[in-house]
Amino acid sequence: MIRKLVDRDALARYLAQKLNVEQYRDYCPNGLQVEGRAEIGVIVSGVTASLALIEAALDLKADAILVHHGYFWRGEDPRVVGIRQKRLARLLVNGVNLYAYHLPLDMHPELGNNARLGALLGFSAHGRFAENGIGWLGRAEALASGTGTAPAPATVADLAARIAQKLGRAPLVIGDPDQPLGDIGWCTGAAQNMLGDAIAAGATAYISGEISEPTVHLARESGVAYLAAGHHATERYGVQALGAHLAEHYGLQHHFVDIDNPA
Repeated sequence: MIRKLVDRDALARYLAQKLNVEQYRDYCPNGLQVEGRAEIGVIVSGVTASLALIEAALDLKADAILVHHGYFWRGEDPRVVGIRQKRLARLLVNGVNLYAYHLPLDMHPELGNNARLGALLGFSAHGRFAENGIGWLGRAEALASGTGTAPAPATVADLAARIAQKLGRAPLVIGDPDQPLGDIGWCTGAAQNMLGDAIAAGATAYISGEISEPTVHLARESGVAYLAAGHHATERYGVQALGAHLAEHYGLQHHFVDIDNPA
């Protein structure tokens, strides 16, 4: 099958501009993390550059892998041993490029994790909060469904039910299920430490991926419900959207591979 090819470094430059990479202070390098072959025709996207994702990409004859969670995180042991050696060896021996975008992918107003999660859950955003405006604030609206229109969630319990239906897993809810909803804050992944920012922004409920011990007490004492919907589950959508965008923009083949993760 004839396919279009794009230059590896040209793709990196396009993504840097599209995602405004230079704007962010991040915990890892954003962009091309592992250099592979010079031309790319098939891209596999996924949340995390695990060995399972790499093997799936090799099965799909990928020239490049695009992820949200890549390698070389601040404070990690830099040695290429153990699991890191196995992952890097599979990429390098097979000439597969690895592109990773962390905060720039969270933040993008159309293709980002927060933008895509909000769209999936039927939220209309009207504000931002926390550093760089990474947290989103909005209202839940009615959603079209297979049987008509699902009404806007009126309570925390209604919101939890919508999340469970859309993400395929029930969130952990801290707070009164019968609490009426007003503004809802959300930030995907491990952003439970932004609950205080969401409270200050006027949220009546806040959604993120993970939960920690202090989150429970702050939610209970503030009266603002906290919904932990899963780190992986909330961050599946930005990288899919970005991969689909690249496929359309360059005429590439794109496959999203969802490596299940209960966290």
